[in-house]
Amino acid sequence: MKHLTIAACALAATQAAAQDYPITVQSCDRQVTFYAAPARAVSHDVAITEMMLVLGLQGHIVGYTGISGWNKIDEMLRVDIAALPELAPQSPTREVLIGADADFFFAGWNYGLRVGGELTPETLGQYGIAVYELTESCAHIMDKGKASLDDMYADILNLGLIFGVSDRAEALVADWQAEVAALTADVAPDDLPRVFVYDSGEDQPFTAGRYAMPTALIEAAGGTNIMDTFEKSWATVAWEEVIAQDPEVIMIVNYGDVTAEQKRDFMRNNPAFADLQAVRNDHFVTLEYVEAVPGPRNINAIATLAAAFADARQ
Repeated sequence: MKHLTIAACALAATQAAAQDYPITVQSCDRQVTFYAAPARAVSHDVAITEMMLVLGLQGHIVGYTGISGWNKIDEMLRVDIAALPELAPQSPTREVLIGADADFFFAGWNYGLRVGGELTPETLGQYGIAVYELTESCAHIMDKGKASLDDMYADILNLGLIFGVSDRAEALVADWQAEVAALTADVAPDDLPRVFVYDSGEDQPFTAGRYAMPTALIEAAGGTNIMDTFEKSWATVAWEEVIAQDPEVIMIVNYGDVTAEQKRDFMRNNPAFADLQAVRNDHFVTLEYVEAVPGPRNINAIATLAAAFADARQ
């Protein structure tokens, strides 16, 4: 799928296309107006950075933050990001963004932004840094429906408006929508495997609730998140809740110091989980972190999950 290989699909240092400014976009509960395309943008987190790269915005980016502190930079990303400096391996300080003379920060709540913290649209706005918030993350600060692929599509389309590359954004979204439709054409609504998202944690698991992107990915692939009614984004639950739901598939998120294989072994070797259908039948599937959060690799993630769900149904 060539449109998901950023090196193959990104335009070289795209300049703002002929677009009328000012433009106004919705960012969570705010409307943000831009009078020109940002020239010194900073992105936070790996999938958020890939959203900008897939639109060919390298020429507008002065740096990125929050990747190497949590994730390895894989080959798909390495070529496109090589010319850009990482300004902070984890969350940046306000001084880092000011020092980079940033005029735009693309991040999300709990993806670089913190309620009441140092980095918010209000605190950065005082220094002339416009903030666009990841749509999925808006659930942390406002009432919002459960996670949807439309959240990711909205971010791509809004970035297209902000940077004057709407034609590119619209083409990408149309392509992705067509691919998802093809992937999900044979999903039987009465045969949806129950899926548990295992992010991390042994004493208590950290998982994806109703407002986190894995819920949307699982549904698109023909499954149901056992934590669909959990009114959270990413949060901790009790193992008893997982056991009671008896998941048929366990989706592991791979990142950080504990590998996917170690997480899998923990569940396989713990007697408390021995009777779970997913463990008994060895129905595990792994998504990389960059696939499990909103971004261009969500489409590949759906294909991976759909194949795993098909195996579980056999």
